[in-house]
Amino acid sequence: MTRLSVNINKIATLRNARNGNIPNVLEAALNCERFGAQGITVHPRPDERHIRYSDVYELRPNISTEFNIEGNPGPKFIDLVLDVVPDQVTLVPDAHDAITSNSGWDTIAHKSFLTDVAARFHEKGIRVSIFVGTELEFIDGAKACNADRIELYTEPYASQYHLNREMAVTPFIAAAYRAKEIGLGVNAGHDLDLDNLNFLIKNIPVINEVSIGHALISDALYMGLETTIKKYLECLVVK
Repeated sequence: MTRLSVNINKIATLRNARNGNIPNVLEAALNCERFGAQGITVHPRPDERHIRYSDVYELRPNISTEFNIEGNPGPKFIDLVLDVVPDQVTLVPDAHDAITSNSGWDTIAHKSFLTDVAARFHEKGIRVSIFVGTELEFIDGAKACNADRIELYTEPYASQYHLNREMAVTPFIAAAYRAKEIGLGVNAGHDLDLDNLNFLIKNIPVINEVSIGHALISDALYMGLETTIKKYLECLVVK
């Protein structure tokens, strides 16, 4: 079964709006685990506009499920990951001022850099996932960089889902099975929600893990965190 990792960045965004500690990021993460999430994801950015580096240090010893840190591997990010030693690091090529991630890596153009970064994380026993689109050459490139997994950037799927879901999912099927063929695990994330998630998993049951934040936390405002997480877990069951 595909595992659910909850991205808690939006909890931190809400907290930071008032400069206090409400809502409490650690408490929210522990509740996500208690309600059934199989992982916690954070994406610290250099300006710390949502998850702060101090949050990462507080979360690490308290998380009992998989801890995934994603972000652009600049020097400060690399030092953080090597110090904290999460279960997984997801390398994302977002600019420092990006509102959210909006593309995958060109793993051919950045092969030398990504290979060096992956090697440093592997020395600490950290699983390395590289954020990519559906271009098969970039998936092959991720393998050449010695990644363990890819994370498919699913915004194109989500944006086309209500127009033609069969057409929307087709390139992702090809990408996922190409990754599996060459020995890479497959994660997926970005704009997945209660409408489009189950169709993705039905068509690509080989996905190891989905990372979901914005939609899940937004749904929790209406339904509560426990009910929301259970509904997302139901979407991951292939019937």
